[in-house]
Amino acid sequence: MIVRIRSEQGTFRIETNPDDDITTITSEIVRHLKLSDPNRILISNSPKPATASPISGLIGKTFDHLEIRHGDMLYVTLVDPEEKERPPRQELESKTTLLPSASTSIPLPSVKQHPVDDFLEKQEGLIARGRDPKFCKHSNNGMCDYCMPLEPYDPKYLAEKGIKHMSFHSYLRKIRKESNKNSRNARFIPPLEEPDFRVKENCSGGHAPWPEGICTSCQPGAITLQPQSFRMVDHVEFSSSSHIENFINYWRSTGLQRFGYMYGKYEPYPDVPLGIKAVVEVIYEPPQEGEVDGISLGLPWNDEKIIDDAAEACGLTKVGMIYTDLTDDETGQGKSRYFNPSRYSPTGKFGSKFVTCIVSGNKDGDVDVSAYQVSNTCVAMVTADLVEASVDPSVVRVKESTNQRYVPEVFYKYKNNYGLEVQESAKPCFPVEYFLVNVTHGFPFSPNPLFTSSDAFPIENRDELGKQDLKTLQRHLAIDQGGSQLITAVSNFHVLAYIKQLDQLDNNEFSQLVKLAIHHNAADAFALVEMPGWQKLLALIESGQEVHKGKWSCKRCTFDNPSSASVCQICEFPRE
Repeated sequence: MIVRIRSEQGTFRIETNPDDDITTITSEIVRHLKLSDPNRILISNSPKPATASPISGLIGKTFDHLEIRHGDMLYVTLVDPEEKERPPRQELESKTTLLPSASTSIPLPSVKQHPVDDFLEKQEGLIARGRDPKFCKHSNNGMCDYCMPLEPYDPKYLAEKGIKHMSFHSYLRKIRKESNKNSRNARFIPPLEEPDFRVKENCSGGHAPWPEGICTSCQPGAITLQPQSFRMVDHVEFSSSSHIENFINYWRSTGLQRFGYMYGKYEPYPDVPLGIKAVVEVIYEPPQEGEVDGISLGLPWNDEKIIDDAAEACGLTKVGMIYTDLTDDETGQGKSRYFNPSRYSPTGKFGSKFVTCIVSGNKDGDVDVSAYQVSNTCVAMVTADLVEASVDPSVVRVKESTNQRYVPEVFYKYKNNYGLEVQESAKPCFPVEYFLVNVTHGFPFSPNPLFTSSDAFPIENRDELGKQDLKTLQRHLAIDQGGSQLITAVSNFHVLAYIKQLDQLDNNEFSQLVKLAIHHNAADAFALVEMPGWQKLLALIESGQEVHKGKWSCKRCTFDNPSSASVCQICEFPRE
């Protein structure tokens, strides 16, 4: 990387590495400034001489440690040779503005983040720019203010690219840099903080606890709503267009709305600086009752952990939810919970990567998808029981204070017709867009979905369109003891989930089945069919015995027990 050095004699550049000790540039500074005594060099990341410290006092500090990035400017001043000896090193370090970064000055909280966060945290993230032919007067190897790299949160760049919300890691980079500038404390202070609008418990004000008593120390302050500037996830990518087609086919066939959980994984999204995308590999539809204008759900449902375990075995997790909000135009053409772990928050969590997708009609009458998240302020206000849904979906209602609920003053700001910022009370209601963060969506140019089976297998809980049972499983597998038909057939999450619910394979055997479904290796197929659990499943299929998903029938009283029970819940007869 290149750092720029500015002194009274002018500006020059030094090429170095992020892991180099900052004192390694001393010789280059001495050479450029023609010095005989390197101890005269004072350095700072601020042009104010009062903030400078001897470079010799920073031994052991790397550029990365001091959060000096590619293209940053450092300021050099020189001590007069006759000046008295400066204070000892430990005193100097408390005065310098070259503060160590939070990630290296002290150990960070032991929070296990998502791997995509660990990856992006280590990226430089700067936006490269080419040489400007109009304003750059230097050589091709030079650099100036017109061509130096931009920070990932640069507002002008984001506006030019039409990026309304910066990525979470751009936002984190921004506030970490600001907190380091404004703090002289070497102790790590987490820069992220989730809002909390609840009355504080255990108040020391000497009054009875809420709701019997309240004071200015424990009551939440007034809330001023502003659009959230960042988003936890920047893009939703459906690994195959068939996910959406299969999902809306239920509405097309029945006229009823549908809900599903999206299972997938999080990956870097290069179209947004330091961005994250949720890659959807499957939509799983839990038990529900569809209606023309709504959906009735019972959550969590009995087999939710079984499905989550099946997804985890495939390397997937719940990344969001999707539901339809469609009305037939009668032309016959078919138109129409989870937090994010973060070591930079005092609570060890900040926001959520969970996204919501709505399948609805656009202005042309075509079926389209919109994706969004809710802001952290929205989550905090819902948690504090301050807001509720309105009959008008474009606004949110603020609840009234009661003996059990304290609702502070709530305001929102907007620009009026004259371009002036105006503040208004949010009571009784305010526009819902103050709670929403838009997320883009799309499909990959070269699809490479995790599951590749093209043979239809009934989607769960759609008995009107086809029921999942042993007969349909037998027809779908067309088992030929390790041949290509089996390899193709099992590469379908709905098949894997149904087999998981039958509870005939142990964890090792199910992992082998997943391995076959994902990697399509003939050797894995032959290994699977030799396993006792698979042989037991084949025998069950051949017998035609009725099996309840996720349950087992007691041989004494025939009661259907959940798969997690080891003894009958009625007669306590052991499971066999």
